[in-house]
Amino acid sequence: MATQGNLNFQDSASPLMEQLTYFHDHSMFIIMMIVMTVTYMIISLITNNYVDRYVMDGQYLEILWTVLPAVVLIFIALPSLRILYLIDENSTPTLTLKTIGHQWYWSYEYSDFMDVEFDSYMIPQNEVETYNIRLLEVDNRTSLPMNTFTRILITSEDVIHSWTIPSMGVKADATPGRLNQATFWFSRPGVFYGQCSEICGANHSFMPIVIESTSTKDFLSWVLRVSE
Repeated sequence: MATQGNLNFQDSASPLMEQLTYFHDHSMFIIMMIVMTVTYMIISLITNNYVDRYVMDGQYLEILWTVLPAVVLIFIALPSLRILYLIDENSTPTLTLKTIGHQWYWSYEYSDFMDVEFDSYMIPQNEVETYNIRLLEVDNRTSLPMNTFTRILITSEDVIHSWTIPSMGVKADATPGRLNQATFWFSRPGVFYGQCSEICGANHSFMPIVIESTSTKDFLSWVLRVSE
């Protein structure tokens, strides 16, 4: 998870987040080249002493500063369209998880299993253990198997919330009366943290999200334990 000393993205836990990180680096490289070029030109124009009062237009220059930005936009747009295609909804998920936002906690339902549903509240600060993360730990973690294509259905019971796991590259609004859908899968085991990313009221910052990525065997054992 990210800490106060980490300025980079969290380590990716899914192929989608890896692609988003690569696209960020690709875009930042192009942006830095543009910033350096423009800065050099500004400094050159300020410091030189050459003035030509009789130049009214420059056809070649205008063609250059029209074509060059278009080429740059193409280099940014093509990878962006590819990622949009990758994150598009898929109609053949292996597992379905439904999450419902409340003021101020999350509820989870496993549509593929009977009687597997629970609420997930943040553990108060005076009850956390030394190994828990302050303001991010919950009493009931959500478990999902890794390397399993998962669909999550997101909605809300009161106001607009936003279900977000940064290391997975997933962020979807929980809107009352509407069912939003996102798809993802974990590429490695671990515990991943997120928070509500939509201002939803006084305790907006106190409804964290905790996902455990485990093996399929451990996940099925957890499902049997929870359903009992």
